[in-house]
Amino acid sequence: PSFLYTCQPYFNHLESTARSQHTPLPYDIYTRVNLLDFSQQLCDRLEQLVLTYASHNLLCLDESEPNSVSHFCIGQSQLGRLRLTVFRYCKPTPYLARVDTGLYKRMRWNVERLRDDQQQQAEEDYFLCYEDIPNIHAEADGGSQGVSHGNMARIWSIGQWVQVNPDPTTEDIYDWIICDVPQASYQRLLFLGSDEPSSCSATDYLQQLLLSHQTKD
Repeated sequence: PSFLYTCQPYFNHLESTARSQHTPLPYDIYTRVNLLDFSQQLCDRLEQLVLTYASHNLLCLDESEPNSVSHFCIGQSQLGRLRLTVFRYCKPTPYLARVDTGLYKRMRWNVERLRDDQQQQAEEDYFLCYEDIPNIHAEADGGSQGVSHGNMARIWSIGQWVQVNPDPTTEDIYDWIICDVPQASYQRLLFLGSDEPSSCSATDYLQQLLLSHQTKD
């Protein structure tokens, strides 16, 4: 739908101004927090609008359908040689389209690693996901705030898409042609507990994770 694309320049401006390291200084920390808060509000309102359309069968949210609106872009920013493009899933969506992994994704970050000339050198995908796991402390933690279903506990994490099929190192384009849906594993990098983080908070966590790895490298 056109209204999703209409909002994208606003998301890009808010996220790039608040997060990018190349932002000129008159923007103090208070201004940046306000920009991110506005970005979060815009994301929440847009998600509710998409869900309302879907509830009246005006949109399809099923990622396996070619014309679906399963997610939308909520901004782009640059951190040194890292360019982040952020996507929000309108509802919890299976991590893999045709394989039950028990994982459900809520956000995706496309991370481009750039050379000095700003040309793309490598590209990675990270996800905010949850999974329901057996809660061995169900009785003892009866007063916890997180989502719990009986003896199951919902755990949120950030992880990386690790391509399995087709082999990411293959040079045979035929392998990609005959692969209907790419398959991947989920490499958990950061556990976030039982409460779903906001989209802005989740991006903060990933940003800190990427920058810490960049420092080590």
